Amino acid sequence: PTDNASAAKVAGSYKQNYEAYQKRISLALEELKKSGANTEKIAVIGYCFGGSGALEAARGKLPVVGVVSIHGGLAKDAARVNEPLSAKILVEHPADDESVKPEDYAQLVKEMNDGKADWQIITYSNSKHTFTNPASPDYNAVMAMRAWNHTLMFLKEILK
Repeated sequence: PTDNASAAKVAGSYKQNYEAYQKRISLALEELKKSGANTEKIAVIGYCFGGSGALEAARGKLPVVGVVSIHGGLAKDAARVNEPLSAKILVEHPADDESVKPEDYAQLVKEMNDGKADWQIITYSNSKHTFTNPASPDYNAVMAMRAWNHTLMFLKEILK
């Protein structure tokens, strides 16, 4: 996509067709494995739409030990059944993210509990959707550094 509108259109199509999204992520993981990655130590990390993808990797039972969603979309279609989740899950959520509805947040917590997942959500104060992006007017350097440190701590634990 060349602009926000076209990016939103593509992202929206994958959010509607989550199986196609999971397939693309799966294909990327296959390429990673072909390049020599240790198949026992793969994690998916994503920001924004990529954060939504990290959650889809867990939901799709893709062969990863953990996922990190950083200011990602948390919602999934209500018609989708909550299933067991084996990947460890870290969600780094900005407290003032207007793109995430409170009910989506609550449904994600329910989904992870129903799925008996090993999960955590860290919420960052005074932070909007793009709080980790230095080019964004909403950049929050302190919270961005904390989020990165939480990511590193999570990866150290799951990839040991």
